[in-house]
Parts: sequence; C-alpha cells; structure tokens
Amino acid sequence: MRGSDDHRPLLAVTMGDITGIGPEIIIMALSEAELYGLCRPLVLGDLPALEKARAVCGSRARLHATDDPGSGFYQPGTIDIMVLSDLTADAVSYGQPTRDSGAAMVGYILRAVELALAGQAAAVVTAPISKAAMHLGGYHYPGHTELLAERSGAREFAMMLAGGAFRVVLATIHCPLREVPGRLNTPDLVRLLALTNHSLMMDFGIQRPSIGVAALNPHASEGGLFGDEEARVIQPAVDQALARGVNVIGPLPADTIFVRHQRGEFDAVVVMYHDQGLIPLKLLHFGDAVNVTLGLPIIRTSVDHGTAYDLAGTGRADPGSLKAALRLAAKMAHARAKCRQGYERGSE
Repeated sequence: MRGSDDHRPLLAVTMGDITGIGPEIIIMALSEAELYGLCRPLVLGDLPALEKARAVCGSRARLHATDDPGSGFYQPGTIDIMVLSDLTADAVSYGQPTRDSGAAMVGYILRAVELALAGQAAAVVTAPISKAAMHLGGYHYPGHTELLAERSGAREFAMMLAGGAFRVVLATIHCPLREVPGRLNTPDLVRLLALTNHSLMMDFGIQRPSIGVAALNPHASEGGLFGDEEARVIQPAVDQALARGVNVIGPLPADTIFVRHQRGEFDAVVVMYHDQGLIPLKLLHFGDAVNVTLGLPIIRTSVDHGTAYDLAGTGRADPGSLKAALRLAAKMAHARAKCRQGYERGSE
C-alpha cells in the first residue's frame, strides 16, 4: 500500500450491470500492469460477480476487498474492490438482470459519485449498464448521464465521445431523426459551445481550443436551398459564442468537417445529431472510443458500448474501450488538478 505521497489519481470504477460483460472487461483491463502506472483503480461492485468473471477470464489476479479507498494496494496483480453487494450465484445469471442486480448496479454508481464529490476519488469510470435493469431496480432514468447529473447537482451537461484527439460533442442525443430540427435552438447551442470550450480547457488542458460546428443540412444548406436551420439557428449561435471569446468555426458541411478534424484543425466538433458524430468516430475508433460527460462537477468517463449480454460469460468481450476510459480519466484528473492549481495561484 502507498501513502499520501502517491500522486496517481484514484479512479472509482463501477461494475455496471453484473449480468453483462462489465465484470469481465474490468478483470481484463486491470490485468494490464501499464494502467497501474497511471492510476489507482478501485472497483465498486459485487464480489461473487468479480470472482466469477475472474474464473471466466482465466485471470490469476488477486481480489482484495476493502471498505476504505485509502487501504487499497493498487498494484499489478491485485484488483482492489469496494464490496457494495454480495449477490448469490442465482442473481448473477448472464444476460438475465433482476430487481436485485439492477438495484445493486445503481448503488455502485451512487457510491462512486459520493466518493468523487467528497474528494476521495479523482474520477468515476463506468462499465456498461442496462436501462431495463435500472428500471427493474426501481430507478427510472433514461441512463447514466441523467442519474449522474441529478446526483452531482449539474444543471447543464453534454455527451462527448472521444477517440484520442478526435472528439465529438452532441447537440441532440437519443431521439428520432425527424425531431432533430425542432430540438435545435440558438440559446442551447451557445451554452453547449461555451461548455465544450470550458471542458476542453479544464479537463483536456487545451489553453485555446478550436471548435468546429457541423451543419445540419447537406452543403450547410447552400444558401438556403436545402433548409434554413444554418442561417436561422446555428450561425447565430456561432456568432454569439465568438462574441464570448470562444474560438469556433461553422457551420461547416458535415461531409468535410471530420476530415479537417482528423487532420488536427479542431480540438472538438459539435454535431447536431447522434449518428452525424458517431459514424465517423466509430469508423476511426471503434475499439477505443470513450464516452465523457461534460458539465459535471466530477470527472466521468465510460465505455462507448452496452452490456453485450450475448457475450457475457464467454470471456471474449473486448476491454479496449474500458482501458481507454481509464487512461482518459487519469489524464483528465491531472489536467483538472493542474487547472485548479493555476486558478489558486492566480487568486493569490
């Protein structure tokens, strides 16, 4: 065990839906010694589920149960777990979430938020959950993000998907495509651009971010031939953000903006709807993309995939996204700490 001089950020890693692949990808990810040089991962979850996953994966890692984040080993070969549930084998049937497993799944998230708000964890990293399991457990939220925002007191938040330096931020998320134009409005886009700019500075350590804005319509509407959302909604938002000091360019045609982003012209691109941003992201970073929630008082990263019930219990799930989420959370924790130190020095 290490003392208070250990500067590796402590990451609260929630196990997600234990009837899915969460426990297995945690075992596989934390079997890599390299991660322990970057962070101190503390799993929050169910001991029988993690033991079962260890057997499935053929891992020789030691499981160390602790009720105190300060008493973990955080060394290769040992996986530290804060035991928050101890469900029977019958409750851990792969692909079959229950009321008890759903309630436990949410319990891991709530405890992680408590640790982060109290400063005992530098970030929260979440394994995949099931909305059906969440509802079975008595929690009626659309997903992780809304639960985290409510419990952390965040008023404005947004979803970023990041694959290395390729980052997209979504103006709308899960809704029918036909509803997207009606959901876009100038004030919300201005706030989203300001939030993206702030997050890139504070959590990614980018002093002067460059943000691209994707158009909604083909050819950015080509002067109104293919729609008016660019002139009526998006351009005014860009102009107002520029007036506030945000370095933003757009709206730009979506069929070329991502080429420019990949070449390094932008630090992030704000997109108008889900697939507009996720298709290029997953084409380039299918195995290592990370879901980041912007606007929370805590750092939260997550895998960019679901529970994969069909793979649960096979040991064949890909831990790539979780490993990337752990690395990014550690990097963001260092960036946020450095940013806060700069603010404190500036206020002296």
